[in-house]
Amino acid sequence: MLEDREKVDSFTIFVKEVEMRLRHALIPSLGVDAATDATAEALAYGWENWDRLRSMDNPAGYLYRVARSKARSARSRIPALPGVSVTRLPHVEPGLPKALQRLSEKQRTVVWLVHGLEWRQKEVADLLGVSEGTVRTHLSRGMAKLQRTIGGGR
Repeated sequence: MLEDREKVDSFTIFVKEVEMRLRHALIPSLGVDAATDATAEALAYGWENWDRLRSMDNPAGYLYRVARSKARSARSRIPALPGVSVTRLPHVEPGLPKALQRLSEKQRTVVWLVHGLEWRQKEVADLLGVSEGTVRTHLSRGMAKLQRTIGGGR
């Protein structure tokens, strides 16, 4: 009985630490609604496989890949990102959501996490299961394309 309680407690702590970050990381590739669904599915998978998952070096990164795999059909189209309310966020370029949609999925995800959610590049690399150099490359290329798109170089 104690073993079951420890499993529940450790998984509950894990979910509190990663659920929102996982959902936010999925939004650029899936959109808000599909990211929420994929996060729930990935966490359900995580619970079913918690004994194996909790011993991994990067269980959150593994669940990120599980969520993307389970949401494959939703990824076949470019997600609708939330619009910008000029009254609520006056310092955000109104054309940003459409410009973000023009980026590759990897560029959009990295730009969203680093600049939109203020994640450190190492955090992004860890979650995505790539090197920090890869994150820097996607970030640099994504930002250059955003600057060309929003800056009038359409």
